[in-house]
Amino acid sequence: MKSLYLAVLLIATLFSGFASAEVAVIVHPSNADTISQDDVNAIFLGKKKSFPGGSSAVPMVLNDATADEFNTKILGKSASQLKSYWSKLVFTGKANPPKSVSADEMLSLIKSNPNMIGFVDSTKVTADVKVVGKY
Repeated sequence: MKSLYLAVLLIATLFSGFASAEVAVIVHPSNADTISQDDVNAIFLGKKKSFPGGSSAVPMVLNDATADEFNTKILGKSASQLKSYWSKLVFTGKANPPKSVSADEMLSLIKSNPNMIGFVDSTKVTADVKVVGKY
């Protein structure tokens, strides 16, 4: 019984490393701003509406498992905490949550609009976008 427990624990440990993907925050290649993790956090939580250089920032979020990684690693919130956070802002009329899109839509939108910022699994990054951080 003890060896079965150890085998299950070993397998769970191995697969837990695979479940945690690296998240790449991306912008249009023409965006020359240096964007810190604090900037990313503020933009995606609706606290900032522009990049450090002053141009408008429009955040986009994924509708897949990478979003959970982003929420915990960057925003420090679970999916339910984030839902509650946005519900309060929407109810008070202060802000609306970022639009949710697929990874392909994210890449297409970011490469065609210099004001957008988003994130994808780092393995999906193409030369059409600029990575400003990996987490």
